[in-house]
Amino acid sequence: MRPSSAPLSSVTPLHLSACTASTCLGRGLALHRLAVAGGGSGLKPCDFETVGLATYIGEAPGVDDVMVRADLKEFDCRNNRLAQMALETDAFDAAVHAAIGRYGGQRIGVFLGTSTAGILQTELAYRRRDPLTGALPVDFVYRTTHNAFSVADFVHRYFGLSGPAVVVSTACSSSAKVFASAQRMIACGLLDAAIVGGVDSLCLTTLYGFSSLELTSDEPCRPYDAARKGISIGEGAAYVLLERLPDNLDSDAVLLLGTGESSDAYHMSSPHPEGRGAHQAMVAALAAAGLQPSSVDYINLHGTATHNNDAAEGKAVAALFGGRTPCSSTKGATGHTLGAAGAVEAILCALALSSGILPGSAHTLRLDPELSLDYLLAPRAGQPCTVLSNSFGFGGSNCSLVLGKAR
Repeated sequence: MRPSSAPLSSVTPLHLSACTASTCLGRGLALHRLAVAGGGSGLKPCDFETVGLATYIGEAPGVDDVMVRADLKEFDCRNNRLAQMALETDAFDAAVHAAIGRYGGQRIGVFLGTSTAGILQTELAYRRRDPLTGALPVDFVYRTTHNAFSVADFVHRYFGLSGPAVVVSTACSSSAKVFASAQRMIACGLLDAAIVGGVDSLCLTTLYGFSSLELTSDEPCRPYDAARKGISIGEGAAYVLLERLPDNLDSDAVLLLGTGESSDAYHMSSPHPEGRGAHQAMVAALAAAGLQPSSVDYINLHGTATHNNDAAEGKAVAALFGGRTPCSSTKGATGHTLGAAGAVEAILCALALSSGILPGSAHTLRLDPELSLDYLLAPRAGQPCTVLSNSFGFGGSNCSLVLGKAR
């Protein structure tokens, strides 16, 4: 895998005109910016629901206090409460309403990623099943809660939109791939703007499922550490409003410059050991942006803190960038938010562009000596103009995003 030349940009950049995130670091951009600059983490010992596992989690504060809007009560579940909480943060809902005024509701799409959506609602309903027939309780509605599409349907109805609504569920690459989906729809002239992002909430299925795969750690996750032991599951909701470039663009505006997708299908749950799919996704993203690897000032690694994942991604990054580009994984701060990770980390990259602070890697103490990378253990001041964010999912579904300042 040798660095390859990138052609001139094949896509038109899009403007990240508004964004918001809610994770275990807190609700809103200000708390995320503060945590990243200070090297903070929101991970804590697992005390979620009835789970009895020796692991750490990233639980978003305040989700249980959210009251789903009265006209959308049929959508009430933890996932959609988290979804609404983020919509009503950082004036994101106001930005969307302004966009509706500019373009009309039929010209704005909804593209969201999730992995388990509202599966917790089914887990809770299962406990209340009829002892004789096994029937689930009558107040359980699969379509508007557990169903993966429910979160996009919820957001679509929340704003009264009539444009397309799509959910991508490709495990941990889900809410990165929605950027590519929206970009294509806008490029085709079908839309003028899109709400893109991801929502995934804590549930027993993911906590016990990843534990059964022996992928969870009994300590806060330590991405790329020589002694890494596994992941810390988190939850989060993150949204970006993507729009065509306005006539007057601020020089500090953040743009989506390129997206790259690949599917190596190497194994159901393990990446290709040489990071083949990761390499292909990064090359494709750079080609779409019309950039060489040397143009990238920071890489947000997928970095889950499992041995195989970090090793494979590290090899792919070193092969393409030569170990010269500053990089880190922010999952030691947020936990692995699964289907929301791509959007959460794209927003952390946008914050790095606007703040000039490159994120460190919370809890990581010593870089794996087998990986030749400029890995940031602590936040570093800089002036990044172009950043790349990686999101890789089970089954070899990979996506890389290139973001940059308008300059």
